[in-house]
Amino acid sequence: MNEEIGRRLREAAEAHQPDRDRMLARVHRGMAGTDAPRRRPGIARSWPKVVLAGSAAAGILAVAGLAVAGSVQTAPAHPDGETTLSVPSPSTTPSSRPTGGSAPPPATGHPGRTTTARPSPGSPSPAAPAGSRVSDGPLSAQGSVDPHSTVYWAQSALTLDVAQPLTALTVEVRIAQTGGVQSTGQWQTGPADDFAVTAQESDGAVVYRWELKPGRTVPAGEHLFAAQYNHAAGMRDPDPDSYDVKATSAAGSYALQGRFSRAK
Repeated sequence: MNEEIGRRLREAAEAHQPDRDRMLARVHRGMAGTDAPRRRPGIARSWPKVVLAGSAAAGILAVAGLAVAGSVQTAPAHPDGETTLSVPSPSTTPSSRPTGGSAPPPATGHPGRTTTARPSPGSPSPAAPAGSRVSDGPLSAQGSVDPHSTVYWAQSALTLDVAQPLTALTVEVRIAQTGGVQSTGQWQTGPADDFAVTAQESDGAVVYRWELKPGRTVPAGEHLFAAQYNHAAGMRDPDPDSYDVKATSAAGSYALQGRFSRAK
């Protein structure tokens, strides 16, 4: 009986093919102090009983030890402690632009007065319907309130489409003083050095003015001029706000007037 046990153990040991990569992985985990559970198939638990029952000699026990080790190493290759990492996608945020330059700043404002905003009876009222696009020659324009405006802060933007280069351009945006209106900055898509920019209160409104400097030109394309301001708490009505554009190109002079509406 001992010879039969010895023969089977030698056959198992000779047939064993060590998995070097798995053995190294287990050694590394042991050195790192990982408490990974050992997975042993049923045969690994049955060999010690057979060896003890047969009272095999020391040489046979050594072969049995190799067979037991082989049976453990040939377990299915599923590394313990395997973890899948998930990387969250970055959130999308609106691009920020510096105040008073050629790009807009973040839409942040500060509370003004706590009364509900009401239109000023002395505000100008151009003939064009609020927010409609107006045109004259190579120019067309449309005014709207940025949808990211809040109950304390707003941005009114004038989109100006130019079909041919301009040698002179003056843009005025009037934000009616409906309560707590105070300038927090302005910006335009054209180079900041090309314009002389002012913002001041006049005749019941905060007036933002961009004037093209002598010797500069405005190329054909779409251009934005934005006025930013705090206002009294509440959803402010932009209906009394207005804009005025005067421009000159090689073909002649042009003028636009219009009002602002909420972006939809």
